[in-house]
Amino acid sequence: MIKACLRGLFHRTFKTNAEIFSDPLSLPRSFSLETYRKLWEAVPFAHFFWNSVVVSVASVVLIALFSAMAAFYLARFSFRWTGVLYFFFLIGLMIPIKLGIVPLFMLMKKLGLLNSLWSLIVIYTASGIPISVFILTGFFRTLPVELEEAARIDGCSHFQVLWRVLLPLIRPALGTVVIINFIGAWNDFFFPLIFIQEETLKTIPVGMMVLFGEYETDWSLLFAGLTLSALPMIGVFLLASRQFMEGLTAGAVK
Repeated sequence: MIKACLRGLFHRTFKTNAEIFSDPLSLPRSFSLETYRKLWEAVPFAHFFWNSVVVSVASVVLIALFSAMAAFYLARFSFRWTGVLYFFFLIGLMIPIKLGIVPLFMLMKKLGLLNSLWSLIVIYTASGIPISVFILTGFFRTLPVELEEAARIDGCSHFQVLWRVLLPLIRPALGTVVIINFIGAWNDFFFPLIFIQEETLKTIPVGMMVLFGEYETDWSLLFAGLTLSALPMIGVFLLASRQFMEGLTAGAVK
């Protein structure tokens, strides 16, 4: 089913509007890269693509780094406020971040981050940490404590135990975190629409809106842009799909 959808999306990049609406399931009459050339001329697609890559990759790296450290301490160290701190992260799963758009806009304005990619990176990182901490904490708790004790006897610090011993063992969880947060940041339309006004700083979902004409839309250009924007997500999923599936099925089979 997914292959059929992707094939249909790709084929429509080589059709005219008349062909798309008259016979949407047929093969294109000719295969030419002219549509992709027009796309790069019609909009600054290279800027849109690069902005989406920067925002998504930076957000995923920061989320994985901060979430792994927070989950490690929540899972392995007991102190007075452990339960309260863990519940604080869970609150982030219960309250949609879009409800705070007005305070967020005022905060970004005071920080001077409006019309900057950093505003999106900060928001995506903050919104992705709760679910990531929830996932990683559960995986850390399943690992035997003896591994850490052996590493500390060998002279490893807390960070070395996390980096050299535990993180390689929770690759399925990290794959799940990467895929969930990358797709969310890559496809987001709401926050770039609010915080980004400059044309060259827009991400793909917002930038592609210029292809919708007031009276007419060149659908082949739009489908070409959607095809190119889908490639990174497909690549990320293929690279992390094994860890993702292992993360989803962890604990199902003993």
